[in-house]
Amino acid sequence: MTPRLRPIRCGAGLGLAPPPGGSPQGRAEAAAAAAGARAESVPPPPPKMNIMDFNVKKLAADAGTFLSRAVQFTEEKLGQAEKTELDAHLENLLSKAECTKLWTEKIMKQTEVLLQPNPNARIEEFVYEKLDRKAPSRMNNPELLGQYMIDAGNEFGPGTAYGNALIKCGETQKRIGTADRELIQTSAINFLTPLRNFIEGDYKTITKERKLLQNKRLDLDAAKTRLKKAKVAEARAASEQEVRITQSEFDRQAEITRLLLEGISSTHAHHLRCLNDFVEAQMTYYAQCYQYMLDLQKQLGSFPSTFLSNNNQSSSTPVQSVSTPSVLASASASLPSVSNSIVTSGISELKSSSGNRKARVLYDYDAANSSELSLLADEVITVYSIPGMDSDWLMGERGNQKGKVPITYLELLN
Repeated sequence: MTPRLRPIRCGAGLGLAPPPGGSPQGRAEAAAAAAGARAESVPPPPPKMNIMDFNVKKLAADAGTFLSRAVQFTEEKLGQAEKTELDAHLENLLSKAECTKLWTEKIMKQTEVLLQPNPNARIEEFVYEKLDRKAPSRMNNPELLGQYMIDAGNEFGPGTAYGNALIKCGETQKRIGTADRELIQTSAINFLTPLRNFIEGDYKTITKERKLLQNKRLDLDAAKTRLKKAKVAEARAASEQEVRITQSEFDRQAEITRLLLEGISSTHAHHLRCLNDFVEAQMTYYAQCYQYMLDLQKQLGSFPSTFLSNNNQSSSTPVQSVSTPSVLASASASLPSVSNSIVTSGISELKSSSGNRKARVLYDYDAANSSELSLLADEVITVYSIPGMDSDWLMGERGNQKGKVPITYLELLN
């Protein structure tokens, strides 16, 4: 008798999918088995960290520390708690740092006022510096005055005495303005910048470390207060451990602060070198200005006393009295004291004799009529006096040209 064979289901027990032609029940069982296998192969997700719990714990710890410091500080102010005093050397260093910061700020601000008197211009430069942009270039006060003088001289006429003098003064003022710019630039780089770096850099670091030292001291004193109040042996042991930890942290912070404060002596030495640079820049500036004005004085010669005397005349004196050189000469004739100051001994001798002298022309002069002689600055002419001539005039001779010339425009040569 032939035995009956049981049909074997494809994939049974091997985790294989049934053939496409299998029964629906077989296909469902195979799908369930595959899903279970995939679920077992995926590792479980890690437990989520509760960030909120961590932040709350840290916030609570910080709040506790802050409250402890606040209580300790208040009790110290009320005299109800002891305070750990800093050693005398550290206290002296702190006082020296505060004094250095105070006077450095005052010197820096006043130097800025000296170099730039206009507060609006200083504010503008500060804003552009914070925006990291270059401030627009503008004419400073000496340059602006010099430009006005040059424009006025060209308007009045470079050939006139007043116009020529204005142009020369204007050019000198512009040179002084250039020197002023150089002084500001040099002083800003060599003097103001190091002072500002100390205030905004080194001293801020000192202030930060000093604040940390204050907090460490409050923590130490608060721990000492808790140790005194501890009654139970276990609480006392914990308080002693806390005092040792806070004492170590306080000592470490005090040493860091002391090292920073001892650098103030090096800061003073550095600022001394910067001060020498500032003095040298000022010396160069004032020497340049003196030389510019000396050259201008040589170009203009001795300024006629008649012009200076007009400043002391009464308000009733007509303004037109200084309009032309010829009128100046006649105005000086009405002031004996001025005429006496102008007529030097050399001119007096020339008028009393029949000889002639060489004279250098100080300023350009335009003849008012045919009886006068036009003059050019720095030229040399021959002058002499004739009987009956006005005391403020001489006869001038240049080649074949002759005419009256005002003595205020002349410098007699030996």
